[in-house]
Amino acid sequence: MKKMRETLKTVFTNTFDLPSEVTLELPRITMIGSIHAYIENHQGLIVFSETELLLKIHQGNVRINGEGFVLKMMIDKDILLEGTIKDVKFEDE
Repeated sequence: MKKMRETLKTVFTNTFDLPSEVTLELPRITMIGSIHAYIENHQGLIVFSETELLLKIHQGNVRINGEGFVLKMMIDKDILLEGTIKDVKFEDE
């Protein structure tokens, strides 16, 4: 049933040309070089340290590794991360 619902969302998104990050509950990650990352549409902060950020997303987690991390902004489902970003990984549940 869950797979059918995901398929319907995808078809609906493509048919009506809607932004996929909204209808499919996908995160949008905008990076400026390797010093800033703006993450939208996450579902919660799991871990934050000077070297790691772990966020819950619809289909698992996003893990960002690096150095000197500072959360410059955290509003609702948006985070602005500053520091030296070395690695961004998407992890399944």
